[in-house]
Amino acid sequence: MYEKRKNILLITFDNWGYNQYIADALEKKSYRVKHVNFHSFEYTYPDFTHKAFNFITKNLGIVNLKHIHYNDIIMDEIKDFNNIDTVIYIKADFLSKQTIETINQKAKRSVLLINDSISRYPNTKNILGLFDKVFSFEKKDCEKYDLIFKPNFIYKTIDTVSKHFKYKVFNISSYDKRFPVIKKIAESLYDLKIKSKIIIFSSKENTDPYLEFSKCTLSISEINSLMEESEIILDVNRNQQEGLSFRVFESLGLKKKLITTNPDIMTYDFYNPENILVIEDIENIKIPQSFLKKPYTDIPEEVLDKYMVENWVNDLVK
Repeated sequence: MYEKRKNILLITFDNWGYNQYIADALEKKSYRVKHVNFHSFEYTYPDFTHKAFNFITKNLGIVNLKHIHYNDIIMDEIKDFNNIDTVIYIKADFLSKQTIETINQKAKRSVLLINDSISRYPNTKNILGLFDKVFSFEKKDCEKYDLIFKPNFIYKTIDTVSKHFKYKVFNISSYDKRFPVIKKIAESLYDLKIKSKIIIFSSKENTDPYLEFSKCTLSISEINSLMEESEIILDVNRNQQEGLSFRVFESLGLKKKLITTNPDIMTYDFYNPENILVIEDIENIKIPQSFLKKPYTDIPEEVLDKYMVENWVNDLVK
């Protein structure tokens, strides 16, 4: 007997491309998925006056012309997508309450996924009550706002690990408040004569031999290629963020050792000190030779399975 495919509406601000893996995983489970990525919606200011006006009003928390633009196009994109079983939002703090409520009326159930700390995007607090389920990767937010804990996912795996690497340590990050920490770690690696590739997205000029500044962003596939050429991945978490970044789950999928500044990783079931080195004191960085020399230790499949995106999406639609 023919079973009708369920409709999933996925609304995200997918600036890196990770959320498309969610859409693909749901499609493979025979859901009919419409992924609306409003990061792709271009907005052009009519003139300088509008740009100046938006700069003032968005910083005062009054109105953001770009966000209005996002809301309008999203509503137009989904006008003919009906009989929605589940609508899943990622980065819904960009949307108005009215937009969310209107979309939710078209769906049987609504889900919000938060992969940033609420302290970083405080507007999220104002919309938590609009959804049937709210997931967050931040344990502190789950406790404070009664949310469901759900870390990030593994989207790529490999069967065999190369024994020959171009780089010992790899990291790629935006130029933000993490930069002083990244720079200190990169300098320590350089002093230890460890060949590293540390890329910072920035228009600034760089003179340090242990850093690369790039004005162009890289695609996920380009980043994955660089990670596969590296033996160890470096992860530097944002201030006041304990939720694990995608660098952690990329390291798990690619069977890479990890150096991280996030001590909360030690509470996870896949933590193994032979694979993961935690830098807890940035003023006293210690990278033991034993960690650098020992090979990667495989994580049991039964531990990794729940983080695999094909299994990870199940909670969103049940």
